[in-house]
Amino acid sequence: MGQSVAQAIEADAEAQVHGTHDVGEELGPLLDGADAVIDFTVHSFTPYLLEEALAAKSRLVIGTTGHDDEVLESIREAAKTLPIVHAPNFSVGVNTLFHLTRKAAAILGTDVFDIEVTEMHHRHKIDAPSGTARRLLEILNEATGTSYDEDVVHGRHGITGERPRGQIGMHTLRGGDVVGDHTVMFAADGERVELTHKASSRMTFASGAVRAAHWLQGRPPGLYDMQDVLGLK
Repeated sequence: MGQSVAQAIEADAEAQVHGTHDVGEELGPLLDGADAVIDFTVHSFTPYLLEEALAAKSRLVIGTTGHDDEVLESIREAAKTLPIVHAPNFSVGVNTLFHLTRKAAAILGTDVFDIEVTEMHHRHKIDAPSGTARRLLEILNEATGTSYDEDVVHGRHGITGERPRGQIGMHTLRGGDVVGDHTVMFAADGERVELTHKASSRMTFASGAVRAAHWLQGRPPGLYDMQDVLGLK
């Protein structure tokens, strides 16, 4: 993703790479003079990023996923001081999927339709479900009045019994070099509605992150997401 972001910046006439950071390098001096920091690393790096960004008053675009509740709270706290775009996916298409999923869930509900979510990524991805899938589940919970902890089931095995009404299934697939596939399925007797997004290149995420970095310029402190950047809220 770092290489893809650099390529996206190179293709943008109004942006340039101020510097790059890798494991073992000092971050603080790199932030001096940068208009925004785009982060696609690992969840364990985020606390250090927040500490250095707060010291340098840097705008942040965070695309890293897999954070626990403690780090998510740290991001929310930092956003009281810094403008931050934190999103599980920066693709315009995926954010359209988020928008359509909310609309479809509000219309179809869970009284008649059963909801299933599937996602597939390359074999090297370390978190499951993906951040994008987790956001889809959150949207479905919000739109249908269900609970992630009580109503979402991750895969099924053995004698499970009849599917409970209101249950949402989550299925994670890993293999090959798949960039990212996500499907939300609404199934009822006699009909099925499927919303699917398939990414074939990481450049769609990288270009969206650069777009978010531009959007942050002049924004007040706060926690934003890609729906804000695209004006979908």
